[in-house]
Amino acid sequence: MPDSKPILTIKSLKEQVYEYLREQMRKGDLRPGAAIDTEETSRRLGVSRTPLRDALLQLEMEGFVTILPRRKVIVNSLTLRDIRDYYEIIGALESAALLAAFPRLTAGDIRRMDELNAGMRAAIERNDFNLYYEKNLAFHDIFLRLSGNEHLIKTVGVLKKRLYDFPRLQGFVKAWERASVGEHAALTALIRKGRRDEAAAHIRNVHWSFEVQKKYINRYYAKASAL
Repeated sequence: MPDSKPILTIKSLKEQVYEYLREQMRKGDLRPGAAIDTEETSRRLGVSRTPLRDALLQLEMEGFVTILPRRKVIVNSLTLRDIRDYYEIIGALESAALLAAFPRLTAGDIRRMDELNAGMRAAIERNDFNLYYEKNLAFHDIFLRLSGNEHLIKTVGVLKKRLYDFPRLQGFVKAWERASVGEHAALTALIRKGRRDEAAAHIRNVHWSFEVQKKYINRYYAKASAL
C-alpha cells in the first residue's frame, strides 16, 4: 500500500514544491534531459497547478528547467559553455564580494577560514565528499556574507547549485579537491597580509578561472555524464 503520509508540510506551497523538485535533481531522481510530468507531480504532491507552475517558473529563471508549450517541462543539461560562463560570473562576483568584505574581515574570520580549509583536507582523506562540500561552501560564505550584498549572495548560491547539485556526485576528483585546498590556503595568506587586490585577483583569476581549472572540470563532468 502506498505511503499515505503527505510529502508537503505547512510552508509556502510554492517554496515546498520548489525544494522538492530541487532535491529530486540533487539526488539524481530528476536528471538532465528528463521531462517533468506536471500532472503526475501535481497529484503526487497533492497541490494545485498554481504552486507547481510558480515553482517551475522559478526553476526556469534559475536555469534548471525549460518550460515548453503544452505543459512540457524539460530538465536542462549542463553544457561546457554553461560551466565556462558560470565560472566567469562566480569569479567576478566573489572577487567583488571579497573587496567589499575586506575591511570587515577579522582575525577570527580568517582563523575560521583556516579551520574550514583544514576540515576540507580531512574530509578528502576520509572520502567524505558531502562534508568537504559543506565546508567548502562555509569557507566562501564567510566573506560572501560580510559583503552585505544579498542579491550577489543569492546569485552565487544558485550558480553553485547548478554546477554541483545537478546531481551532486558522491565521489572525488581528489587532485582537484587538494588543489582547491591549496588555493584556499593561498587566499587566506593574502588576506592575513592585507593584500586586498591580490586576494580578489586570486579568487577571480585562479580559483574561479575556467582555464586554470579546465583539466579538473573535464574529469569531474565526464564522471557526471557517465552516470
